[in-house]
Amino acid sequence: MSATTTAPPPTTSGRARRWQGGAASRGLLGLGLFLLVLELVPRTGLVNQAYLPPFSAMVSALADQLATGAFWTALLETIRGWALGLSIATIAGVTVGVIIGSIAWLRDATASTIEFLRPIPSVALIPLAVLLFGTDMRATLILVVYASFWQVLVQVLYGVQDVDPVAQETAKSYRFSLLTQVRTVIWPTALPYVMTGFRLAASVALILEITGELIIGTPGLGRQIGIAQSSGAVEIMYALVIVTGLLGVAMNVLARTAEKRVLRWHPSVRRENP
Repeated sequence: MSATTTAPPPTTSGRARRWQGGAASRGLLGLGLFLLVLELVPRTGLVNQAYLPPFSAMVSALADQLATGAFWTALLETIRGWALGLSIATIAGVTVGVIIGSIAWLRDATASTIEFLRPIPSVALIPLAVLLFGTDMRATLILVVYASFWQVLVQVLYGVQDVDPVAQETAKSYRFSLLTQVRTVIWPTALPYVMTGFRLAASVALILEITGELIIGTPGLGRQIGIAQSSGAVEIMYALVIVTGLLGVAMNVLARTAEKRVLRWHPSVRRENP
């Protein structure tokens, strides 16, 4: 009587990989259908091509833009403004968040001020930014830093509050200095929150960078979109909008990759990468 062998059941990681592969395929299918609709709707006359050109016309205009130096200059200006604003907001948010979160009376004293300032829309600062700097890059930088700063600060405050009080009291009983407490107790707990704030701030920074360029007129893709719209170059306008969308996707992937690398020791990241 021969023994029969059975294949081992698929592992959780194998099922997860197949699900992710299937999800990616469905995502590509959905994107393909959307682009097909975007191509057919203007050509069938449902929408006037003067307002929404076919997708192929957008791609052709984008190819023409890629061959010009003005496009690459605008792209680099946008990336520079985004990176500079995000860096300033992250450093300021982490520093202020750790200081406020580590001192109980300071946290209580600033809570109402933070809750008052945080909901103010950054675009409301546009008149002030233009008054101070005109159409200089610094005008848009104010908007980017202001909007991104709160994303980081709030997450850092949550992270500091999540520190184990027993570990904190133990560090105090051993008379650790404040810097040593931050490095050994507060920072490991707050780091996942910091990276979440960084990821959120990266998206917000790009939105405000494009908005500032579009409304204020500072150099970058946003200003190029405004110029194309005012001159009636609809295909170029949509092509540049597509570029900003791709830029947002790339920056989100970059932020998530940085988060996974920095938090590779964290249990949540280890579960995602068995």
